[in-house]
Amino acid sequence: MGQDAFMEPFNDTLGVFQCKLYLLLFGACSGLKVTVPSHTVHGIRGQALYLPVHYGFHTPASDIQIIWLFERPHTMPKYLLGSVNKSVVPDLEYQHKFTMMPPNASLLINPLQFPDEGNYIVKVNIQGNGTLSASQKIQVTVDDPVTKPVVQIHPPSGAVEYVGNMTLMCQVEGGTRLAYQWLKHGRPIHTSSTYFFSPQNNTLHIAPVTKEDIGNYSCLAKNPVSEMESDIIMPIIYYGPYGLQVNSDKGLKVGEVFTVDLGEAILFDCSADSYPPNTYSWIRRTDNTTYIIKHGPRLEVASEKVAQKTTDYVCCAYNNITGRQDETRFTVIITSVGLEKLAQKGKSLSPLASITGISLFLIVSMCLTFLWKKYQPYKVLKQKLEGRPETEYRKAQTFSGHEDALDDFGVYEFVAFPDASGVSRMPSRSVPASDGVSGQDLHSTIYEVIQHIPAQQQDHPDCLKA
Repeated sequence: MGQDAFMEPFNDTLGVFQCKLYLLLFGACSGLKVTVPSHTVHGIRGQALYLPVHYGFHTPASDIQIIWLFERPHTMPKYLLGSVNKSVVPDLEYQHKFTMMPPNASLLINPLQFPDEGNYIVKVNIQGNGTLSASQKIQVTVDDPVTKPVVQIHPPSGAVEYVGNMTLMCQVEGGTRLAYQWLKHGRPIHTSSTYFFSPQNNTLHIAPVTKEDIGNYSCLAKNPVSEMESDIIMPIIYYGPYGLQVNSDKGLKVGEVFTVDLGEAILFDCSADSYPPNTYSWIRRTDNTTYIIKHGPRLEVASEKVAQKTTDYVCCAYNNITGRQDETRFTVIITSVGLEKLAQKGKSLSPLASITGISLFLIVSMCLTFLWKKYQPYKVLKQKLEGRPETEYRKAQTFSGHEDALDDFGVYEFVAFPDASGVSRMPSRSVPASDGVSGQDLHSTIYEVIQHIPAQQQDHPDCLKA
């Protein structure tokens, strides 16, 4: 059989297929329906690809024929394999590549290669009370998976704000039909006045760079079968200083004025947004002269060491990469609020000190008074008794009205009043002139104090020994 004779049934079948396809589009073959999950299927090179097909009909069928055709753009379709009922007839050229299990119309391609990319046409014929035909087309693409992209920055050392430009390039070693997407903080970047993209979108240009361009950048590379994102990269941008300000740990800030209590030490902190970090200098202004007093972000001022109550200071911040600097001025006023607080504290303690002093004074006075009353009469009476006759001492005991003086231990006062007849009830004696009492005072009131201390009670107390 010649080649033309061999191709004749195929051409007839193809003609019938095309005719039936038009009829199907116009609804003439509604008794048979062929469906596919998707009209475009993406496959990975070197792996198997399965093309699922489903069909159904509502009329009795004696024979079911399934045919698979393959076409590339601008070429005629090729016969791959076919079947009648359960008998499969493959094209000998592709018999080891394509597989079908009738009456299932699905096709398995294994392995999938780049030449297998194209359109796959499936046709189903039903023989019963007439012939019904239906077909579907599936577009197959073949790609290599994307490898992880790598982002490179130029210049790698960084760029100065408003002066330099920066370029980010996304490089991918493996993958086909690549598409690139630039992300900042995980969100897509779009073209703007400072953002420009290459035609393939794999390069991002930033011109000029600003502080707002600082962030986490990444490149997303993808194709129909895979996608990969690069590691996060942060471009180096030099900027600042911005927002220079001075704060204090103790001072009360009102505008650009700090008030400090006399006697306190105050710590000032100077800060500004900058990269790299600024270098700071502290300047003091006195009598229309300025001079640097310290380098660094912090300055401590001891208020008691400041000669003037009002002193002007300047904090200067300088970025040695951008060449920019900024400064802020402030005034420190030394007040006497701290001394007034100390004076008030001293006054608050004076009443307590007064009460304590008075209490101690009263205690000492009472102790001295008690000692004087306790022991001074004893000395006086002892002197009187030693110079007095024994007979009078016995009379004093008789007139006491008690037999035993030990029972009447203590201090007694005896008073003798003259009666109406002028006779004294108590014997008296003449008082020597040396006692300071004349003999004419015998009829006057007489006071005598007698102290009798038993022998066992004559020991002195401890406070007296002291």
